[in-house]
Amino acid sequence: MTIDTRRRAFVFALGGASLAWPLVARAQQRATPVIGYFNSRSLGEEPQFLDSFRQGLSEGGYVEGRNVAIEFWWAEGQYDRLPVLAADLVHHQVAVIFANFPTVLAAKAATATIPIVFTSSSDPVNAGIVASLNRPGANVTGVSLLGTALEAKRLELLYQAIPGAKLIGVLVNPKNPDNDLQVRELQDAAVKTERQIYVVRADTESDIDAAFTILAQRKAGGLVVTSDPFFTSRSEQLVALTIRDKLPAIYNQRVFTEHGGLISYGSNLVDGYRQAGIYVGKILDGARPGELPVAQPTKFELVINLITAKALGLEIPAKLLALADQVIE
Repeated sequence: MTIDTRRRAFVFALGGASLAWPLVARAQQRATPVIGYFNSRSLGEEPQFLDSFRQGLSEGGYVEGRNVAIEFWWAEGQYDRLPVLAADLVHHQVAVIFANFPTVLAAKAATATIPIVFTSSSDPVNAGIVASLNRPGANVTGVSLLGTALEAKRLELLYQAIPGAKLIGVLVNPKNPDNDLQVRELQDAAVKTERQIYVVRADTESDIDAAFTILAQRKAGGLVVTSDPFFTSRSEQLVALTIRDKLPAIYNQRVFTEHGGLISYGSNLVDGYRQAGIYVGKILDGARPGELPVAQPTKFELVINLITAKALGLEIPAKLLALADQVIE
């Protein structure tokens, strides 16, 4: 566990939340409610996500260091550590747990009483996180980012960018619970267009390097980087390798295109963290998580980096450019 002790300010307890959620009352005996921030990434990676989470909290009247504290549990991309970290988190009896995917699965397995708010690129119903989107049930609710559901669409967009490519590489994390579903959806999409995909797997930095060596040997004409928090944390490494190998790639988050990736398509992850912060505030105010509908994105962003396209020697079709929400040039 990584805890920023400077952020532990004990000021006063919030009244009323204990009437709706008993464990919140227990946590409030610590003077200030404490949020357990359980994340698969590492401290310092993509700080805009944490900033957005804090923004959501503040919109609900909760400011870290004033009337709420946050303690951090970072998995540093090591999914095997999640059960142990979840057990330690529950032992600390925090008021609410915020967890991204797949840490939410470990958190849910560790407690049926502490409220949990999640962000998930996986379908939360199919993944077994909640019973339904409208009435999640039990102690869990959160924000669905629809990451996995968009894999086939990303492949389609990449085909539009590089229509002559016959073989497309697909990078998946074998430790992501959704990895089989991701591959299945992409295989089905490739069959419909009479093209081929080649799957490579990575869950460490060295695995990523090895995956690109294999893709070069296979003469892949493009790459789909599937939705996974570990890949998001390695965005700069992934982008650098695609540029080195002149391999056009599409990603699920705009952070990749901001770092020089060619194309990204997906929901706004930063805003998803803000919405999660709002939900945590509602629970601290007494709302039952199981009665808060899972929030879903209403807009998806297509971002194209023309600087990278030029470096790769690509001319992006005008039709695709017209669909873009943002063009980086």
